[in-house]
Amino acid sequence: MSAPITLRSLVGLPATATPIAQSALIIIDAQNTYTEGLMQLEGVTPALAQCKQLLDRFRQAGRPIFHIQHDAGAGSPYDINSPMGQIVSLLTPQAGEPVITKHYPNAFTETTLDAQLKALGIQQLILVGFMTHMCVNSTARGAFSLGYRATVVASATATRALPAAVEGEAVSASQLQSASLAGLADLPAAVVATADDVPDAA
Repeated sequence: MSAPITLRSLVGLPATATPIAQSALIIIDAQNTYTEGLMQLEGVTPALAQCKQLLDRFRQAGRPIFHIQHDAGAGSPYDINSPMGQIVSLLTPQAGEPVITKHYPNAFTETTLDAQLKALGIQQLILVGFMTHMCVNSTARGAFSLGYRATVVASATATRALPAAVEGEAVSASQLQSASLAGLADLPAAVVATADDVPDAA
């Protein structure tokens, strides 16, 4: 049997990250929700550090940065009016950095993200945040469907273990992380290993 190949390579799409100088940074759901308690993600601390590295580089370059914050209402782990639902202090938005509230996994659904990106003439996106299998996945696929070129930085994402839907055994966080990234790399997004794989310029 031949080695696996991605649809992305078959249709000639690049597998490398777009440069910071030509991209916007989209930080998805970097909320306290994922740092403790029931929804704590495996590897969330190093992933946040990688998000911060990219955030600093985008700020230094003067490039657009968008913070996405999920809101599921009062009493939920995603209540943006509670401390749990707030963006983590490490990545606190600065003046001029839009914070877009969403209610669905795809950050483009019923938000102004697409309109704001188009107003800036942005076509290339660097995506980071949480959770890999859910909102990062959905947003990357949404971006692809809208004609954006998206790059997901693997080390700046994280997820959690899930119960298996069919086999009956839990799917580990590492298995789900790997499968989620492989699925994205098949077509919707370029997937790179770390923040260091995102160049400053072309």
